[in-house]
Amino acid sequence: MYLYLGFALLGGFLLANQNPINADLRRIVGSPFLASGISNFVGSVFLGVITLVTTQTLFPSWGFVSSHPAWIWLGGLLGGIFLTSNVLLFPRLGAVQTVILPILGQILMGSLIDNFGWFGAMHLPLSLIRAVGIVITLLGVIIAVVLPSLKEKDQSKKTANLLGWRLWAITVGAMSAAQQAINGRLGVLLHNSAQAAFVSFFIGFLAIFIVSLVVDRRLPRRNELKNAKVWNGIGGFLGAMFVFATVLAVPQIGAGLTIMMGLIGQILGSMLVQQFGWWRSSRYRIQIWQIIGVLVMLVGIVFIKFL
Repeated sequence: MYLYLGFALLGGFLLANQNPINADLRRIVGSPFLASGISNFVGSVFLGVITLVTTQTLFPSWGFVSSHPAWIWLGGLLGGIFLTSNVLLFPRLGAVQTVILPILGQILMGSLIDNFGWFGAMHLPLSLIRAVGIVITLLGVIIAVVLPSLKEKDQSKKTANLLGWRLWAITVGAMSAAQQAINGRLGVLLHNSAQAAFVSFFIGFLAIFIVSLVVDRRLPRRNELKNAKVWNGIGGFLGAMFVFATVLAVPQIGAGLTIMMGLIGQILGSMLVQQFGWWRSSRYRIQIWQIIGVLVMLVGIVFIKFL
C-alpha cells in the first residue's frame, strides 16, 4: 500500500513541475494550445513505447471499445483541458494558486465520486467526519489564497480581474479528479496500466491538436522550437508519469486516496517552484499565510481520508 501512496505523491510533485515548464513553452511558441499539444505528444510517445514493450500492441481491440461505455474514454479529453488550463493559469495566478485552487475542485469532485460510486469507483458514503474535513480544507484554501491577496496593493481591482480565472481553476480541478477515476477504471478494464495511460494521453493529444489547428491554424515553427531549452520538452514526460502513477495507484488504494496523495505532492512541488523560481518561472517568497493554509488543508485531508 505504501508503495502506491508514494507513486501518487511523486506523481503530484511531478505535475506541479509540469505547469511552469509548459508555461515557458507557451511563451516560446506563442500559444497555450501548441504548448499543450507538444507536451501531450511527448507524453504519448513515452507511454506508447512503454505500452509496446509491455503488451506489443498500442490500442485496445474494437470489441473492447464497442463493449464499454463512452465515458471510459473521457479521461484523455479532461486531461487535455486540465493541461491547457494550467498553461493559461500559471502566469496569472502563480505556482501555488495554480495548484491550490484546483485542489478544492479535486476534493469536492473526489468526495462526490466516492459518495455515489461514479466511474466504477468504490462506494464510500459521505460521513460527518468527511464533511468536516471538506469544510476544513475549504478554510485552508481561503487562508492560502484570499488572505495573502489582502496584502497586495490594488487588491480589489486584482481580485475582480482574477476571480474568473480562480473559479475556472476550481472547475478544472474537478475535471482532474474525474480524469484520475476514469483512467483508473480504464486500467482495470484493460488489465494494463501502461496501455490505459497511453490511450488517455493520446486522446488528449488528438483533442488538443484539433483545437490548435482550428484556433491557431498552424503548427509550431522551426525557429520557435530552436529557441526552446531541452527541459522545455520534459513537461509531457512529467505529465505522462503523473497519469501512469495514478493509473497504477487507483486500483490499489482507491480514487479518493490517490487524489489526496497527489494533491500533497502538488502542494509541495508548487511551493518549491515558487520559492526558487524553477523552470524560468517568476520567483516569489512563500508567505506565512500560504504555509498555514496548506497545513490546514492537510488537516482537512486527514479528516477526509484517514479518520
